[in-house]
Amino acid sequence: MELVKEIYLLTDSFPKLEKYGLISQMQRAAVSVPANIAEGSAKTSNKDFARFLEISTGSLFELETLLVLASNLNYIDV
Repeated sequence: MELVKEIYLLTDSFPKLEKYGLISQMQRAAVSVPANIAEGSAKTSNKDFARFLEISTGSLFELETLLVLASNLNYIDV
């Protein structure tokens, strides 16, 4: 949840032209992480829960890629 908050704060400084592009994509990827963990924890089998954890991991890798892109565009300094 803290990651989501930090991504929202970070993207607030991005150029407004990125509202429906990079900002939206980063926020969706960040929100996906705790949402999938929560959804997976409600499953009755460990196999199902593990699948949702995999999805969360994928969202983290997506977010990492988008952060690198934001850095390459000089929107953030890493």
